[in-house]
Amino acid sequence: MSPVTVSRALAQLAAEGLVVTRPGAGAFRARPGATQCPAGDTSWQEVALSADGAAELVPRTVDASGVTVSLAAPPPGVLEFNGGYLHPSLQPERAMAAALARAGRRPGAWGRPPLEGLPELREWFARGIGGGVTAAEVLIAAGGQSALATALRALAPPGAPVLVESPTYPGMLAIARAAGLRPVPVPVDPDGVRPELLADAFRASGARVFVCQPLFQNPTGAVLAPDRRAEVLRIAREAGAFVVEDDFVRRLVHSDAGPLPRPLAADDPDGVVVHVGSLTKATSPSFRVCALAARGPVLERLRAIQVVDSFFVPRPLQEAALELVGSPAWPRHLRALSAELKARRDAMTAALALHLPEPALPHIPSGGYHLWLRLPDGTDEGALTTAGLRAGVALTPGRPYFSAEPPAPHLRLSFAAVAGTGEIAEGVRRLRAACDEVFQGLRGAPKPVRPAPR
Repeated sequence: MSPVTVSRALAQLAAEGLVVTRPGAGAFRARPGATQCPAGDTSWQEVALSADGAAELVPRTVDASGVTVSLAAPPPGVLEFNGGYLHPSLQPERAMAAALARAGRRPGAWGRPPLEGLPELREWFARGIGGGVTAAEVLIAAGGQSALATALRALAPPGAPVLVESPTYPGMLAIARAAGLRPVPVPVDPDGVRPELLADAFRASGARVFVCQPLFQNPTGAVLAPDRRAEVLRIAREAGAFVVEDDFVRRLVHSDAGPLPRPLAADDPDGVVVHVGSLTKATSPSFRVCALAARGPVLERLRAIQVVDSFFVPRPLQEAALELVGSPAWPRHLRALSAELKARRDAMTAALALHLPEPALPHIPSGGYHLWLRLPDGTDEGALTTAGLRAGVALTPGRPYFSAEPPAPHLRLSFAAVAGTGEIAEGVRRLRAACDEVFQGLRGAPKPVRPAPR
């Protein structure tokens, strides 16, 4: 076995208290504890965590299952169709390592950075947004999840409603609920959020915040249609509301996509949009560098909350981000990633058409890292996920993507977290076996819907 495997095994044994590692000497069997501390009584916490008058209206419990499903590593031998990040073979590991090494040698690299972030990095993110957004209107944050949490806390008080796309990213729903907010769903179709339903939701709920992903929406892959972009901004402005634009996947465009639409923030001179853009998805889950962009008084509130929560993003990581995006390796990585994502998407859609025609696939995205399947009516998502693990493939059920009752069972399949197209084909074959087990009791499954050939 490799030294990495041995190192991880020793680390696990040390975490379990079975061995003791001594640098320079080796690893030794731990002595059994002479006495065992008596177990404490933590039952009092059930009262302390729920004894809040607001809890009757807005439960304070946090369900992180929709997030952890894409963060936890699957058991050995299980193919990762539920991953939310690039497989190591797709990550620019050499370029990141070189950037980090160069960053560590920069003068002042280990000092305290400006609270808003390095000016050069803020300028780089501002240029990527366009529309006259300046570096002064950008804050550097520690990843998109942190930026979304800051935005929601800044824009809505506990107990307030917040409009969300339906379906949408489970991590954002978890953030909203953890902040004591009430997610209100607004349906999405292949052209993005439906403006007439968005206007109805603003009127009915009185919400002052709408969170959306206009580009390659998670999980549907939809892109907000050109004629809807101005309409969404107009509706929000008339409601006196903010639009939180989660532009998380702009750098995961496929090679066959046409020109991308600009961020909504580029077409918003009035400060309606709070923009979130990240480097994480296109690099590594540990490369947590993100930008928050906003105009007007809300920028100071965002800054204050971020400073209170985390002070600042570590300077070496910001310096490494600057080194990475300014290197010739960065555009090469994006071009290679774009071609590979298209190849993987095509491999998965072809394998599904060949081996698994029952689920509907109404939309094939030209960006992102996953497909959104509509399962036959009556399918038990939990049973299918469990059957998938038995067959050797980890799946993401659709239920956590809905803030209210889902209209139908769904499944999200990621093609970015596996080693290549060979594993995609094998994973779909394993998924076929799992579906055979679960679909046995179904009758009258809907006819699959397939998009027209490209």
